[in-house]
Amino acid sequence: MKKLFTVKKNTNYPIHEMWYEKRLVFKTLMCLIYLIIITLLSVCIYQLYQEKLEIIPWSEAKSVNDYSYINVSYMSEKFAVYEDEGKEIHFVIEEEDTGQWHTYLIAINTSDYDKFKSIIDYTYERTKEVPKPIKVYGYPVLINDELKNLAITNLPNFVPAENEVVINKDNFNQYLTNSYLDTTMAQKDEFSLSLCLVIIILVIIIVMFILTIFDQDKKVYHKVEEVYYGKKKKTFSVHK
Repeated sequence: MKKLFTVKKNTNYPIHEMWYEKRLVFKTLMCLIYLIIITLLSVCIYQLYQEKLEIIPWSEAKSVNDYSYINVSYMSEKFAVYEDEGKEIHFVIEEEDTGQWHTYLIAINTSDYDKFKSIIDYTYERTKEVPKPIKVYGYPVLINDELKNLAITNLPNFVPAENEVVINKDNFNQYLTNSYLDTTMAQKDEFSLSLCLVIIILVIIIVMFILTIFDQDKKVYHKVEEVYYGKKKKTFSVHK
């Protein structure tokens, strides 16, 4: 008895399988590239975030937006007061490990005076107990002419006579800088455009990576296959 039907193998399927394997290799390569990019962007975000939070020494401050610090080893009594703001201005000395020292101006809250009292007493030889230096943080504030005149007048009462340098308006910025460290100002949460852009790019790459892993385009390929094989069948069909 002869077979009524003969089933022919579709020679297109082996070709399709080869094409699918190549596509799988390509997608694997793409996932690897995404992982490398995600790693690099993550490192970049970390570095940008650390720079954003970085607190620099007062001597390295370049603008009024640089959050910085001073290690206070000696401190004067107040020589100026901003009553409306509840803060007072003091001279301070920051002493380096090499023995060199630098004189600066800082502003503190009036209520914080007791925090520095031991250093102030030691500065004026009211006690022989050596206090630990106190690190203070804040933002630079430009010194106006009125405060500059008060500083020039009161500096001789603070700096020892043997180390005294005659300070005037001409050399004031050279020795005392043109600003004081305002410790009453809390650190600001500055907006970083570069950090924001890198985060957005990272999110986009992660989304693309997830879509690639879960093969969300599978349905599309199935539709293409149906259209392709449907056309083939129609093209080679034999009509009576």
